[in-house]
Amino acid sequence: MADQQNQLRVLTDEYQKLQDDLRSNIAARQKLESQQQENKSVQKEFAKLSDDANIYKSIGPVLLKQDKNEAVMAVDGRLDFINKEIKRVESQISDVQEKTEKKKLEILQLQTQIQQQQQPQAVGGGA
Repeated sequence: MADQQNQLRVLTDEYQKLQDDLRSNIAARQKLESQQQENKSVQKEFAKLSDDANIYKSIGPVLLKQDKNEAVMAVDGRLDFINKEIKRVESQISDVQEKTEKKKLEILQLQTQIQQQQQPQAVGGGA
């Protein structure tokens, strides 16, 4: 009985860790999606500009002039990277959700076993 209680505690701790992992992965995805929207906005602004427009890049406290093609390539590269990261994080979220469900089932099965073992004791103790 004490063994099962310890096992239940361990499973519950593992389940909690999976929940924490899931939360952090979801937060990472939200951050990436925010960056994606920012970069898409910049991309749209670049599309409106003429080829000879002045573009400045902020590097610390300094603004440096940047070629439009170079700036467009940099934003396109960031978007490509962000899209790949979103796919990677979504895959992690999927994996963690699957592990969480399995752990939840293990906990429920163990709780059911514990309850079934306690019922005969309660019935036998009353006689």
